[in-house]
Amino acid sequence: MGKTSLVRRFVEGRFDDKYLSTIGVKVSRKVLGRETHQLNLLVWDLVGGNDFSWRETGYLIGTAGALVVCDLTRIETLQALDRYTHHLRTVNPRVALLFVGNKLDLSAERQVSDDELMMAAARLGGRYLLTSAKTGTGVEAAFAALADLIEGEG
Repeated sequence: MGKTSLVRRFVEGRFDDKYLSTIGVKVSRKVLGRETHQLNLLVWDLVGGNDFSWRETGYLIGTAGALVVCDLTRIETLQALDRYTHHLRTVNPRVALLFVGNKLDLSAERQVSDDELMMAAARLGGRYLLTSAKTGTGVEAAFAALADLIEGEG
């Protein structure tokens, strides 16, 4: 899906195309300068795919917001948005969610359309944005939009 690549691009400003599957959780920190204050974001990169289970919901306690990521080149990740949203809202019904379609740069391999992602996000009660961790397109905007949602400005 590119969750780790999105976090790495946002926190470290770099992209690495070597695939390493996330095991468990990795926590990163980034301070966002807002108009009137600094926002300290702790970004938790959780295992995804079929490896995510109710065992991981303990990590979700206290979550203020989440980017729920769909890989635009894999239709099955669009279908998994329901499951991830259910896990998040079971733990925190008020969690701020932003749905992200990642890998925008791979247009020739795209399996998920803008309309499909828009309909899924609307059905699940959230907004969506498109990103490319590889090129950096939309990454800062996605995290800024999530920060806005968390602070009630989105």
